Amino acid sequence: MAREKFQTLTEQMFYILLCLRHERYGADIMAHVSTLTGGRVSVGPGTLYHLLESFVQSGMIQETKVEGRRRSYRITETGNAALEAEYRRLKALAEDYEALSGQEGTAP
Repeated sequence: MAREKFQTLTEQMFYILLCLRHERYGADIMAHVSTLTGGRVSVGPGTLYHLLESFVQSGMIQETKVEGRRRSYRITETGNAALEAEYRRLKALAEDYEALSGQEGTAP
């Protein structure tokens, strides 16, 4: 069975959507992701603009302004729902890890 598009998000997707809770331009998104993650996650221009286009087409973000070549974006309700679902998924993984870490040394 084919996986639904954006059913799970990569780190880059997650942080782009997280940044777009506030209206931002493309270059601002790249800088904010890097700052937010302490440089652990970076998004290059090719990846960013490909993902922005995919997110716009799927209704997860909307373009809010166009000033020459600069475009700004903001997350939609659909995008926010996907972001929240991914947060819950990651949190459940972390909780499973913590639960099993406390059981190390016990027989299965």
